[in-house]
Amino acid sequence: MGLLEIRGTGRATRGSGGGGRQALVQLLVLALVSAVGLVLGGTGASSADAVSACGGRPAKTVKFATGELRVYRSRAYACAVTVAKKPGKRRPISVQLQARGARPVGDSGRYTTQAGPVTVPALHRCIRAAGSVSGTSRSTGWILC
Repeated sequence: MGLLEIRGTGRATRGSGGGGRQALVQLLVLALVSAVGLVLGGTGASSADAVSACGGRPAKTVKFATGELRVYRSRAYACAVTVAKKPGKRRPISVQLQARGARPVGDSGRYTTQAGPVTVPALHRCIRAAGSVSGTSRSTGWILC
C-alpha cells in the first residue's frame, strides 16, 4: 500500500511511495504556516469581535455610546475589560473591578482599543465593575451576589 501524495489538483492520490515524503513535507509546512498565522492574529477581526483576554464565561455586558464594559466570571475569579466601540486613535479608556470587601483594581490610560483585563478573586463575593471610553462611563453596581 503506497503513501498519499498531494498533486497540483488539490486531491490526494495513492502513490508508489516516492512522492510520499514530499507530501508529508507539504502538509507539515502548511500546518506550520497556519500555526504562525494564528499566533500572529492574522484573522483580521475587529476589536469588538476580538476574543477577550479574560477567562471564564460572560457574566454581564454594559453597552454605552462609545464602547462597552464586559465582565466575566470563572469559579473563583472575576475579570473585566472595557472595549472601545470604534478602535483607532488613542483616547482615555479605563476599567475598574472590585470584589466586596476588597480594594478596587483598575487599568487606565490612552489606548486605541481596550483597557484591561483586570482580575480579582471573587469566590462567594459580589463584584462591581466600571468602565469609560472618552469620558463616557458606565458601571454595573453590585452583581453576581
